[in-house]
Amino acid sequence: MPGNIRSATAVWVVLVCLVSCSRLNTVGAAPICTNAQAGCHVLSLANLFDRVIQHSARMHSISNDLHSEFEQYFLPSKNLIGRVSRNCHTSTILTPNGKENAQRMAREELTEVILKLLVAWRDPLWLFHQSMAHQHEFNNFSSNKALEMSDMVHELRKGVEKVAEKMQMLGIISNSVNSQASSDASLPSDNTEQHLMKNYDLLYCFRRDSDKVQNYLKILKCRIVPDHRC
Repeated sequence: MPGNIRSATAVWVVLVCLVSCSRLNTVGAAPICTNAQAGCHVLSLANLFDRVIQHSARMHSISNDLHSEFEQYFLPSKNLIGRVSRNCHTSTILTPNGKENAQRMAREELTEVILKLLVAWRDPLWLFHQSMAHQHEFNNFSSNKALEMSDMVHELRKGVEKVAEKMQMLGIISNSVNSQASSDASLPSDNTEQHLMKNYDLLYCFRRDSDKVQNYLKILKCRIVPDHRC
């Protein structure tokens, strides 16, 4: 084989390896699975929990950053911060109030709450990204964060579903976990001021809910696979 062909082939192998290895670090990426299927990397329940908790922490951190950046870009000059309604579309999802109440919930119920919150944010975050893409004051970096949040919710949901599947396989929870929830959030109006406030409400609500998801996952892990960090 000529030298230049060998070099090109080597470079291509390295690139493929880099892509494949990076995908293994994501929550929902193949070929990670919960049982011994052909071609899968089988992870323990503790490892699956660690992955989704790390992913949820990253998602919550981005939501914090984006919430702060939105305030910096839009709200100070308009003096609108005190007029936030905090009307979250996920308020219909019954969530445990405080750590003790979450610890008392049945494992199936707490798993359902986590999945319902993630399902409910799938479409609203995508619509928010689309809305922000047309705001010239909002830089591309922040707009990309909005898209990243949307993708992370999708990946985290797939990761939590893998955790639930593993728990069902081990007999820790029943097979009756229900993740159905409405993902509808009210769309911003054409009025510029109302549009800003709707988007600010949405970021506030997602920051709150992403914090809940992260805490619930930690509580669930500690109840099922406790370690020295619990």
